[in-house]
Amino acid sequence: MKSIRSYMVYLFVLAMLVVPYRAFAFIGLDVGVGYWRQTPSGTLAYKGTTADDTLDLKDDLNLDSKNRPFVRIKGELPLILPNIYAMYTPMSFDGTGRKTQSFTYGDVHFDAGTTLESKIKLDHYDVALFYPIPVLKTATAGVLNVELGLNAKIISFEGEITGNAAGIRNTASISKTLPIPMIYVGIQVKPISMVSIEAEVRGIAIGASHFYDYMGRLKIMPIGPLYISAGYRAEQIKIASNQVADVNADIKFGGPFIEVGLSF
Repeated sequence: MKSIRSYMVYLFVLAMLVVPYRAFAFIGLDVGVGYWRQTPSGTLAYKGTTADDTLDLKDDLNLDSKNRPFVRIKGELPLILPNIYAMYTPMSFDGTGRKTQSFTYGDVHFDAGTTLESKIKLDHYDVALFYPIPVLKTATAGVLNVELGLNAKIISFEGEITGNAAGIRNTASISKTLPIPMIYVGIQVKPISMVSIEAEVRGIAIGASHFYDYMGRLKIMPIGPLYISAGYRAEQIKIASNQVADVNADIKFGGPFIEVGLSF
C-alpha cells in the first residue's frame, strides 16, 4: 500500500508540473501509473551448446509472478509535429529451483541436481513517435481513433544463477542492454464520453528473433480529468544466438493490470 500511495503522489506531482505548459506545448496529455501482475514462462540459455543447457523459467528456476508498477505519459503535439508516448516498465523475478541434469550457463558448468538461486531482470524503456490516421476521429464523431508510429524499446537485461559447480558454490551472470526498434499501433474506441476501450501493439520480427508487446484496457473517467482503468498486458520475446551473442531465449510474460491517471 505504501508503494501505491508513493506512485499516486508521483503522478499528481508530475501532472501539476506539466499542466501549466499544456496550453503552450500540448493539445492533449495523458499521465498514468499502474500495477501489472507479471507471470513469466519460457526458456533461456546463455552460451549453451546442448539441449540440457536450456533452462525452463518455471520448471528449473521456479520463477514466481510479481506485481510491478509502471508509469507512462502520452502527449499530443500541435501542428505537424509527431505525438510522443513514453513508458517505463520495471521487471524482475527471483526463484529457487533445481535442474536434474548438469548444464552450462555462461562459463560455469553446474552440477546435476544442485539447488539453483536465480535472479532475472528485464527493465523496459519505451519511447514512441506517432501520428493518428487523418480525419478518422473527426469522421466518426470522436468514437474511433487509430495511431501509427515507431517505438524505440530499450531492455536492460540481467540474468544471474548461483549453484554448485564441481561441488563448489559458484555464480554465473549475464548483463546486456538491448535496443529494439518496433512498430507501434494504438486504437481507441470511445462509445460514450466516460468510457474508452483501448489497445496497443508494439512489435518487430527480425530473422529468427521477434518481440511483441500487447496491451488492452477498459478506461473509465468518473470525474474531470481523472480516470481508472483495468486490462491485460502480454509480451513475447524470442532471441536467437546469432542475433544477440550467446543468448537463446523464448520467454513470455502476461497478466492483468490496474491503472489510475489524468487525461486532459
